[in-house]
Parts: sequence; structure tokens; C-alpha cells
Amino acid sequence: MQVTPLSSPLTVGIDVGGTKTHLRARAGDTLVADHVRVSSGWRPHDPVAAAGWLAALVADALPAGVRPSALAVGGHACETPRQCTQIRTALQLHFDAPALVVGDAELLVPAAGLDKGVGLVAGTGSVAVGRLADGTSVQVGGWGAVLGDEGGAAGLVREAARAVWTAHDLGEEPDALAHGLLDAFGVSEVPGLGAAMEGARSASAEWGRHAPVVFAAAEAGSSLARAVIDEGGRSLAALVGQLAARGVPVDDIVVAGSTILAQPGLYDAFVSGLADRAPGARPQHLRVPPVDGALALARSLV
Repeated sequence: MQVTPLSSPLTVGIDVGGTKTHLRARAGDTLVADHVRVSSGWRPHDPVAAAGWLAALVADALPAGVRPSALAVGGHACETPRQCTQIRTALQLHFDAPALVVGDAELLVPAAGLDKGVGLVAGTGSVAVGRLADGTSVQVGGWGAVLGDEGGAAGLVREAARAVWTAHDLGEEPDALAHGLLDAFGVSEVPGLGAAMEGARSASAEWGRHAPVVFAAAEAGSSLARAVIDEGGRSLAALVGQLAARGVPVDDIVVAGSTILAQPGLYDAFVSGLADRAPGARPQHLRVPPVDGALALARSLV
């Protein structure tokens, strides 16, 4: 799309997810670019490489000769303010314009049109973020499939395997959850699940893709699966409780992520858990693309 000339400052928002990246650029009310690509090559722990990757993305997406007036990025696995600042510093070597880099979950609150609140993501993994009154970012969760990500797809599968193994050690017959996991990981007996899961090249991706097994087993009547889902929802609510304990306003919670938004049982367990962890909190589904939050942040820089 060629826009010549631009009558308003060009703001660029980028949402770098774990799987796909979405860039959207606007000049006032005019959509200048709307570009989606895979996130392969994104290296957030190498600030120079990450900045170069973003600069190449912007060059590919914008019309020739057009430069951003402001740029905001929500980056997957950009886990600390220091890391995000390093990427922003490297990025500004490519663009003579204000820039901001935050974790991708921080896009949810501005995308929903809110000034403050909690962004909670439960997709393959899980994380919750918010800001203190002085603007300091606080993130909880997001520790990956091996150590955390409770309530995310990979964490649910990990806990399901743990529940199945405990039932096996108690001498119980395999139920729908056990049979589903055995089929998913291609093993014939419950003790084989451990080796199969340890052998995954990417625990988050390979475990997470089997999460539908857990929900299917719950629908088939597995009490083990139902308990895993309920505990996953409570664990997500606990993330909100941790933010509240650290002084983050949690009145509004913007929820996103392919797992929690697609599974009412998990969402209901999360809402139920909020009654104990953050009474009065108002959860809502994010109904627009997170990249709209990046655009809102970019506009705030102009």
C-alpha cells in the first residue's frame, strides 16, 4: 500500500509472539501497513540481533521511503525491564524516532483501551504483568514449561502427566486422561511418559500441542483431568494475587491466549479463583489484536 505523502505522524506497533509477529502502522486514521509473518529468527536475549530483526521487519512492511515517527514493540520472551531497554537502545540505532520495547503481555491493557490493570496470557505458556503507580513494570509467572507456566498448555500437560503417574503408583487403572496422553506421546505404558516428555526438543511446543487431550479427557469424565484444569485456573488467579500483593492495581484484568480463551472450563476456574485471590477484580477477554496495544503505546510517544 503506497501512501504519499503522509499527512500525520506514522506510528508503528509490533506484537512479536512466540509463533507469529503482527506489525500494524497508521498515519492518523489511515492504515499504512498490516503485516503478519512467522516469528522465526526472533532472538530477544541478543539485543543487537533482535533490533536488526525488527528493523528488517519494518523495512519489509512499510512502503518504500516511509519511516516511522514512533515505534512500540511487545516482544515475546522479553522478560525484564533491563532486557527490553537493551533492545530499545539497539533499535534506536536503526530509527531516528522514539521507541519503546516491552514484554508482549504488556500490550493487552492498552489494547483494551485501559490505562492500568493486569494483562494475563495463557496460551502455550502463562504470564501476568502490570505496573506500579510509579510506572514500574512487574511480571510474574512465565517461567517456562519445565519450571512453571501453570495454566498454559504446556503446564497443563506436565501436571496431567504428573497426575496420571501418581494414580499409576497408587495402583489405579488408567483412565481417559492416561490413555489420551499415552496415545499423544506414542508410548504404551504410563512409566514411559517421563522419557517421552524429557525427549522433547522443545518442551513448551511439544508438550503444549497435546493440551487438547486434557480437555477431551475432562469431557469424557476423567476426574484427574478436571482436577488438573481446576488447579490450572487457580494458578492463573494466583498470578493476579501475586501482582496485587506487590501493589499492582488489579481491578481490571485483560485475558488473552489461545488456551484460556478457547477453553471455558479453564476460564471459569480462573474466574472462580479470583474470588479468593483478588475479590472484585473484573476479568475481560481481549477482543482486538494485541498489536493494537503496541499502536496505542507508539501513539503515546508522539
